[in-house]
Amino acid sequence: MLYTWLSTLAGGALVLYVSLKIFFPYFWEDLLYFLRRKRLKAITKKRAKNGILSIIHLFMQRAEKIPHKPFIIYEGKVHTYQDVDKRSNRVAQVFLHHGALKKGDTVALLMGNEPDFIHVWFGLAKLGCVVAFLNFNVRSRSLLHCINKCAAKALVISEDCFGMIEKEFIFHLMENNVTIWLMSTSSPFQHVGTILDKLDKVPDDPVPSHLRFVTNQGNTTMYIFTSGSTGFPKAAIITHLRSLSASLAFTQCGAVCQDIMYVTLPLYHISASLLGIGGCIQLGATCVLKKKFSASQFWNDCRKYNVTMFLYIGELCRYLCNQPSKEGDRVHQVRIALGNGIRPAIWKEFLMRFGPIKMFEFYGSTEGNSFFLNYTNKIGAVGRAGIFSKFLYSFELLKYDVWKQELMKDEHGRCKKAPIGEPGLLVVRVTQETPFSGYAGNKEISEKKLLRNVFVKGDVYFDTGDLLVMDQNGFLYFSDRVGDTFRWKGENVATVEVSEIIEMMDFVQEVNVYGVSVKNYEGRIGMAAIVLKPDQPFDGERLYKHVVDFLPSYAQPRFVRIMDVMQITATFKHQKMHLVNEGFNPEIISQPLYFLHEPACSYIPLTREIYKKVISGEIRL
Repeated sequence: MLYTWLSTLAGGALVLYVSLKIFFPYFWEDLLYFLRRKRLKAITKKRAKNGILSIIHLFMQRAEKIPHKPFIIYEGKVHTYQDVDKRSNRVAQVFLHHGALKKGDTVALLMGNEPDFIHVWFGLAKLGCVVAFLNFNVRSRSLLHCINKCAAKALVISEDCFGMIEKEFIFHLMENNVTIWLMSTSSPFQHVGTILDKLDKVPDDPVPSHLRFVTNQGNTTMYIFTSGSTGFPKAAIITHLRSLSASLAFTQCGAVCQDIMYVTLPLYHISASLLGIGGCIQLGATCVLKKKFSASQFWNDCRKYNVTMFLYIGELCRYLCNQPSKEGDRVHQVRIALGNGIRPAIWKEFLMRFGPIKMFEFYGSTEGNSFFLNYTNKIGAVGRAGIFSKFLYSFELLKYDVWKQELMKDEHGRCKKAPIGEPGLLVVRVTQETPFSGYAGNKEISEKKLLRNVFVKGDVYFDTGDLLVMDQNGFLYFSDRVGDTFRWKGENVATVEVSEIIEMMDFVQEVNVYGVSVKNYEGRIGMAAIVLKPDQPFDGERLYKHVVDFLPSYAQPRFVRIMDVMQITATFKHQKMHLVNEGFNPEIISQPLYFLHEPACSYIPLTREIYKKVISGEIRL
């Protein structure tokens, strides 16, 4: 009787397993991911009850429990959890005694990848200050905008970044009562404070605990700037809860405390700071921090430091694949790679060459309220809407007219859902579980990111600005960005801002900036269509100097097209689609074309020969 019952049970279990494999092939992976997400959410809530309400709280707990474990390894030097804790205490003491800062004040950081970035970040967090991470590639005009938007009371600059800043920028900040601190022992300006000379004169004791006390996890802990279709960088509000959630990304990929992470991306990015540094804190793991990504040194560093996981953008993996092949390409301990933007062809090539590394491609944005993870490692997908995903978040892909750049609606004015297999605008419902915190200093732009009354009166969705496609199996694939934004070198490029910069030239009457595709490159590269003022010639040398002075390298248009008249829509908007489709091929385009040529420090005529060299890869972009 018992034997018959056991046999029936075993047979039923086998039939269930086979049926799930046939009809729901990803059931077990979906279930495992769902349970892991729920478990991590429960852990976060439990920690909150025990007073762990922020990243700095969690770090201090780690420093207490594993003080002598390596936390940061930078240029061969090991900084333990205790080392970082004590030095960040000193930074906090310096600002407490000399900085005239109070809890809740915003302090901007303009620093490259180095341990002191983390020391200053954590030191300010211990004082209860909000930290704003500035992109050191942007120029003075954008920097002023960033500092104004986040209402920073002070700015901390590294020595490297200080040398790239114009004196006028410093004077302007001081006139507006922004205190400037230099990570140095001396300052070339009388009213610019220094930090390093004061660190040894203050104790490494913790500052009063009430300063870092968090009353609400929905409060702002930092601003991370992102470029969008509205022009200048926007200060995305990152709450304590959001920072803790983002730092769980590697844990969701199966990372453990014994792992060693390699971070080569800039720390002002949310990927490096929260997914990377924050991720190591969540795990109690070690981070090997690189000042700047180097394709030639990447794998040697991985072998030297026994790296087991790293962060990437699509370009990073392509740069690694472009390196000369070596016999030891597969000799390493890397098992996990987390990132976004890798093309399927590069993904396949990367795995073939460097071995069976688990590639976890994700979809998310700095200001967004969603995080999609391709936990099955399916090549090409940026995420997955599994069987249990509706219990994690609510999202839709909406029908979108790319030519008119607007949502398609029914006779009742409600949005239409995109069919399976067709691109649709990704929107994520705004709820208490998936809030949208918006941008600092601009409620109008924050409101523009929200779609209201999408399906029913009163519903609210976050507009990601991205077109995605879902296949029959629930996998999500990135299609393109909508509006005026494109992506190049892992950075979002706002065409409005680039246009404004180019329009400053006295020979330019009108300009239309857009992104064009280049064979074997991820994203789209910048191109500017320009209408010249009457009787004004095009000056390639002056334009070159202008864009280099005012724009970061990834935003500088590499191609210029001279036009007699700019084509516009019925609502007086620039038409971009036909320009994008025509690209920069001189055999198709009869108008003058120019190419940004660094050796000549000028925009030079784009000949058929140069075009062929760009397409073949002989000229690298």
